Amino acid sequence: MTENNDSLAPSPSPVSRRDLLRGLGVGAGAAGVAALGVTATKADAAAATQSANGAGYQETEHVRRAYEAAGF
Repeated sequence: MTENNDSLAPSPSPVSRRDLLRGLGVGAGAAGVAALGVTATKADAAAATQSANGAGYQETEHVRRAYEAAGF
């Protein structure tokens, strides 16, 4: 008596449409987070360059008025 090995092997489970769309959504979200991290890194590098050149934060008259209006 021979057994059919095909009946013993696990059948591949088909991916449901819901699981496929969920996976695409997670992948798109992860790509967005990665792109945000790259953008933040470029912004940090630009800010470091500006502060080295002395073009960073300057407390001007309108900034002082905003601080007074906010109660700082």
